[in-house]
Amino acid sequence: MSNIKISTKNCKSDLKIRCYYFSINVIKSLENLPNKRIYWIINDQLLRSVTSIGANIVEAKSSSSRKDFIKFYEIALKSANESKYWFGLLRDACDFNREQANILLKEVDEISKMLGSSILTLKNKKF
Repeated sequence: MSNIKISTKNCKSDLKIRCYYFSINVIKSLENLPNKRIYWIINDQLLRSVTSIGANIVEAKSSSSRKDFIKFYEIALKSANESKYWFGLLRDACDFNREQANILLKEVDEISKMLGSSILTLKNKKF
């Protein structure tokens, strides 16, 4: 395998790249959860919602209209908000590192705010 280096210089401002690395961080964070049914359920739901954020942003790039583009961003925002719920459950009801959960919650909250701001801008609304 070659040593591929990806520049993360613009990661904080490039939403697509930020969501991609966020998904990777979540995947790595969940790898060592105990092999119990409750963790399977939360893990599955959390992975679906987290990876859906970036997937919908990528999908928006090939949308056929502005309305369609906005719809994909709205779906990404819904997935981000759902992710907050699953992170909260993982942190508060399961044996998951509280500090790590809070870091991931903070990141998904920032992503949510970026998505919300983008949607408002796309809809020509002011704050």
